Amino acid sequence: MQANSSFSEIRKGLNNGTFTCRDVVAHYLANIQAKNPQLNALLSVYDDEALYQADVIDRKIKEGTAGKLAGLVVTIKDVLCYKDHPLQCGSKILNGFESQFTATAVERLINEDAIIIGRNNCDEFAMGSSSENSAFDPVINADGDNRVPGGSSGGSAVAVQADMCAVSLGTDTGGSVRQPASFCGILGLKPTYSRISRHGLAAYASTFDVIGIFSHTAADAALVLEVIAGEDEYDSTVSREPVPTYSDQLTLDGQKKICYIQETVQNDSLNEEVKQAFLDKVEELKAAGHQVEEVSFPLMEYALPTYYILTTAEASSNLSRYDGVRFGHRTANPKNLEAMYKKSRTEGFGNEVAKRILLGTAVLSASYHDAYYLKAQKVRRMIQEQLNGLLEHHDFVVMPTAPTTAFELGSKTDSMEMYLADLFTVQASVAGVPAVSVPIGRDSDGMSIGLQAIAKAFEEHKLLAFSQYLSGN
Repeated sequence: MQANSSFSEIRKGLNNGTFTCRDVVAHYLANIQAKNPQLNALLSVYDDEALYQADVIDRKIKEGTAGKLAGLVVTIKDVLCYKDHPLQCGSKILNGFESQFTATAVERLINEDAIIIGRNNCDEFAMGSSSENSAFDPVINADGDNRVPGGSSGGSAVAVQADMCAVSLGTDTGGSVRQPASFCGILGLKPTYSRISRHGLAAYASTFDVIGIFSHTAADAALVLEVIAGEDEYDSTVSREPVPTYSDQLTLDGQKKICYIQETVQNDSLNEEVKQAFLDKVEELKAAGHQVEEVSFPLMEYALPTYYILTTAEASSNLSRYDGVRFGHRTANPKNLEAMYKKSRTEGFGNEVAKRILLGTAVLSASYHDAYYLKAQKVRRMIQEQLNGLLEHHDFVVMPTAPTTAFELGSKTDSMEMYLADLFTVQASVAGVPAVSVPIGRDSDGMSIGLQAIAKAFEEHKLLAFSQYLSGN
């Protein structure tokens, strides 16, 4: 089995007997053993379990009863429930906790004979843009010894990047799949909000959280999406829109109308090499006959503050359940109930999570609710309407995924500087529409550059076809 094989290549090898499912799992386990001590992408490895499942699936393949994902080895971010396996959300507050059930998205993978090989490291409670906020030490980008992989789904991205699995599930609240995909040189898909059930996903910001997919190819992402998407009796917010057969719709038909946003390419935070790689790709699209134009998006500057006001507010509510009473960490010998709450949360939460809880509590308070939270909700609707207006007249909106390539560990000491890593990804999250990051080049240090494409709600089939076209596979 070759390194970084696509799932179609793996299935071909399984079907013609070149290797077995056990061989596939053994390949990834060898890579995990060799690379994970340095990269810290996985917190748990389910080696014996994965090998056992591989033997079961090998028998199913011989009998002709294997599911459509037989041979697909997957890792899952440490915010997704997997029954009788650890769930810690990258935090000390959940020390010793094991999931009581399996997330719907994970269950659907398993039902089609995918193999879960491990649990990925991530920023604590998915709050971060570099995967440095984990209670279990940072994740390292496989392309550079001292580079971050992006966040918060950095461990999931690195697992695919470093050939520790074929596909990984992450989550994207404001760019946490797309930005790591850009930093790690792989494909990262954020579907439409509500396209995938959130049942079994530890909540950060409930009106933004989306389960996303990391892969090497658009075809792999398409196949996984068609398996895990769709309505779910356990999630009242999931869409009942029919789920297309995405894997059969990967051909980009005809010339497309595409726009890019003036406020992104003229932004002072945009790195020159990233800007040039993006503009070169724009020229390639024009040369191929696509209609590409520059447009203005006046509300662009409000997307980031709107996102952080609303997500911190939702986080302050969602994370109130981690109080030392029902599960997870409880402080030793508290004097009274109030002291137990305070000390358990102070000891269990890291600085970034505590900061966002405090910010969210402030914007929800009686003094600031109208001035911040209510106003941000109104701006969110305006951003959504303006972006949807662009998408009414264009097939895709494109922009750089991130303003820079992967930066050095510890180099972003200022919170605002770190938050700017989400500058170009939060727009699609605020609007709830699908977006994808596709690698388009490397900078002078060899670090990956990603292009982000955005489409109308529930038009993932068009987005995946465009991704395949951009990547040429």
